[in-house]
Amino acid sequence: MRSELIVDVSATEVAIALVEDSRLVSLQKESRSVSYSVGDIYLAKVKKLMPGLNAAFVNVGYEKDAFLHYLDLGPNFASYLDAVNQALDKKKKLPEITKAKSLPEIDKHGSIGDLLAPGQQLLVQIVKEPISSKGPRLTTQISYTGRNMVLIPFGNKISVSTKITSAAEKQRLSKVIEAIKPENFSVIIRTSAEGKKVAELNHELRELTGRWEDTLAKARKSDAPAPVYEEAGRAVGVLRDIFKPDTFEAIHVNDADTHRQILSYVNLIAPEKADIVKLYDKPEPIFDSFGITRQIKTSFGKTVSFRSGAYIIIEHTEALHVIDVNSGNRARATADQESNALEVNLRAADEIARQLRLRDMGGIIVVDFIDMTQAEHRQKLYEHMREIMALDRARHNILPLSKFGLMQITRQRVRPDLEIETSEQCPSCAGKGTVPSSLLFTDTLRSKLDYCINDLGKTNFIMYVHPYVEAYIKKGLFNSLYRTWRKEFGNKFKIMADQSLAYLQYRVVGSDKQEIDLREEKDISSSATKTKRKVKTRSSDGDSQTPASES
Repeated sequence: MRSELIVDVSATEVAIALVEDSRLVSLQKESRSVSYSVGDIYLAKVKKLMPGLNAAFVNVGYEKDAFLHYLDLGPNFASYLDAVNQALDKKKKLPEITKAKSLPEIDKHGSIGDLLAPGQQLLVQIVKEPISSKGPRLTTQISYTGRNMVLIPFGNKISVSTKITSAAEKQRLSKVIEAIKPENFSVIIRTSAEGKKVAELNHELRELTGRWEDTLAKARKSDAPAPVYEEAGRAVGVLRDIFKPDTFEAIHVNDADTHRQILSYVNLIAPEKADIVKLYDKPEPIFDSFGITRQIKTSFGKTVSFRSGAYIIIEHTEALHVIDVNSGNRARATADQESNALEVNLRAADEIARQLRLRDMGGIIVVDFIDMTQAEHRQKLYEHMREIMALDRARHNILPLSKFGLMQITRQRVRPDLEIETSEQCPSCAGKGTVPSSLLFTDTLRSKLDYCINDLGKTNFIMYVHPYVEAYIKKGLFNSLYRTWRKEFGNKFKIMADQSLAYLQYRVVGSDKQEIDLREEKDISSSATKTKRKVKTRSSDGDSQTPASES
């Protein structure tokens, strides 16, 4: 299976698409101004204790207080708290935990009130991003994730991934880490460490311990609440978790800075694969060029079709997700109803597994498959679902079909589900149902070109329009509107198609890749005049009504 990563960096967000054999299997979007991501570390302040929940609400700077449960303090909380207090005391040196004496582990069944107090400062790490009306979830058991290992300050344990099946390799890795690991650090050896040399593992271990030291130094200079360590950018984070040099064919990025970050990371872990990181610099939107936009339009939405007319319906609620499987008007239905149901259910299972990854759906998922009477068919469907879900990196649990034909799945949720609206609201009428004549739309585009070139003095910019509009503008070899406008205004612009735009929508991007504001002064002034006129009308109406009410 060949994989490609397509990274679309815009002014407002970063979108990362993972493609396997040209099929979209994962899509992640993140605002460029987002914070409170999983793995970020904050200097925070305890706001309120909740003895009934055995937890505390903590201020990390988010609009909702974050949640810290007693069990998320970690067994080595006493050693952790001693080091944090020393780090925040500017009269003392920064703590060297390799030389510190380990304190006894806290009671597993203790009370939060015995360890924390309102106003107390802590170093906390985000383990679950804000979802719906809930704030982030925290832990004080700090960890730093690398390509081959996870470093946890305080403790002396070494754990090896259960996915490494060779007992000899497990023993080798444990001995290597034991020899190079600093005191008072625990290490979890990841699957990707299999077969790695000592020098490579030692280099990564020193880098991770350096991150811990940098975190303490930054915390000393900060005032709570404040971020003191941020995980690598989402693109690098995704790459770190899924990158396999032998299966990745290419990584395409349309932003120079992000390209540099990814190239640096690939050079670090697999320098022989550095040439697969490619900077995309064509004017056509990168998702359009690789067919991602079309797959997004067909894959997100309430109804998703797959093979031979069959489809699934996905409904989201606050508590769970419900998926209904329908055979539809299948053209190749077999004469045997039971075999037909099994075939549809197996193909639906493939699509459902893809949708769970694609939308990052978490929590409880209930699937209503087509009823099957034979027990061996129900068992075959259950085993097939377990097999294809094995590719999903998120923790999950699958139960066999119930007597009602329902399958229950639980899937780890650490981020909000990805929801993309595939229907388009008309940009001209804002959903009211009436629009100006589409034939006059080209006049609007021409006036905007005139405004950009003659009023704003812009050159070498690109105007993006819907593909149908672009085809209409460029229709004709010698007498197209495009050639006419280029003769009138000069070769100072290009018109390109963008599949993500609605029919009568457009946008203009300058040579610096920043979007140009197309609101002209007359538009702003006319809008302001209308607002003033409304205010004046309301005030005059109020003045005329006052004497009447008094009389």
